Amino acid sequence: MPRFDHAFDWARRHVAAERLPTAVLGIATADGVAALDAFGATGAHAASVDDHYPLFSITKPLVGLAAMELVEQGRLTLETPLAEAVPEFGAGRDDVVRLRHLVSHSSGIIEPPMDSAASLRADLTAPGRDFAAGTATRYSTIAYSGIAALIEHAGGRAWDAAVNAVAGRAGADGFSLDADSPHAPVDAAECGLDYDRFVELRNPGAGLRARAADLLAIGSALLRNDGSLLSPIALEAMLRPLTAGMTKLEPYPASRGQDWGITWNLRNAAPALLARDSFGHGGWAGTQFWITPSLGVCFVLLTNRANAVGVDGDQLHNAVAAAA
Repeated sequence: MPRFDHAFDWARRHVAAERLPTAVLGIATADGVAALDAFGATGAHAASVDDHYPLFSITKPLVGLAAMELVEQGRLTLETPLAEAVPEFGAGRDDVVRLRHLVSHSSGIIEPPMDSAASLRADLTAPGRDFAAGTATRYSTIAYSGIAALIEHAGGRAWDAAVNAVAGRAGADGFSLDADSPHAPVDAAECGLDYDRFVELRNPGAGLRARAADLLAIGSALLRNDGSLLSPIALEAMLRPLTAGMTKLEPYPASRGQDWGITWNLRNAAPALLARDSFGHGGWAGTQFWITPSLGVCFVLLTNRANAVGVDGDQLHNAVAAAA
């Protein structure tokens, strides 16, 4: 088993320099957890590997796994229209938004703030559009309220219950909208986010909390690709680029070297990375979850600063990849 000293030194350095208040770093292979440690403190609470952290947008691929389970069961397809679950959707639009648009950030739904004063459903169904579905891609969190509505309509249970049902097959039982976490983002107010309002919204695109071990269990199962979490053909489908050739709008322009699969960020041409087959997701407060099948490794970083000046996550990617 390779050692990942440089990766853990990266986390330790950034916490010691106070660029990150805390860091829980975990690395796993198909066989399970290879290394796991915690650094720093939020206020008086020393970080522990057992702490729940707000995942923010790492929530997105977890919701994607729940949607793909329904595709496997023949209850959804990527062509299912959002209006099938939300009949009032589409005011002021002459296009059809389908599941494939929602999962690839190409729906053109106008994005509200994460602490919107409106309900998620009101924001989802607000009239108008950013662009016609399937003609461009712009990062969207509100689209996941649409995915959640399709999951609930087709599967007959709450979206977070559907996520936990899938995750449970990997032995991950800590995903929650309500778990206590001592690690709220330390600079939320400074960055203009009303964190309490954000939590109240229970956002399917950003609201889950979890422990590092929960994400590592998901990553290990996906590395094994043995059908315990998803069928191999479903995972293959999730990793096919859906946005190749599309106009890529801010904040993720084409120069970033990525495409979107079914909810996964595919960093297939990221200029700074050593590996070319990493897929995963990051979160608003600095959280990271990445899987590299060619190297048989995944890693999780849980932390809690949104504006972490001087922190380059690609350095961590490369330290893990080189050790693997």
